[in-house]
Amino acid sequence: MNIDQKTIYKVADLARIEINADEVETLQADMNKILTFMEKLNELDTSNVEPLVYMNPEVNVWRADEVFHDISVENALKNAAVHNENYFMVPKILEK
Repeated sequence: MNIDQKTIYKVADLARIEINADEVETLQADMNKILTFMEKLNELDTSNVEPLVYMNPEVNVWRADEVFHDISVENALKNAAVHNENYFMVPKILEK
């Protein structure tokens, strides 16, 4: 299959992109290379190939969630400029 200039303009219109007249020949050659490659791929026998969801066949190994405290509230607030008993105090940045 060969792509002509009319098809290049139609694809560009469908993709909502603007192309210059001097880009048409380059795009035409590139699209023809892509279609030639796709025709070559269509010649392959893929009847015994399973469809892929992911490229990597590995399965996620999940670990159990464990709740633990690495740092106490007092240690976390120790270097804060302004804080109360449990929270960092920061200036208001959002307005209503």
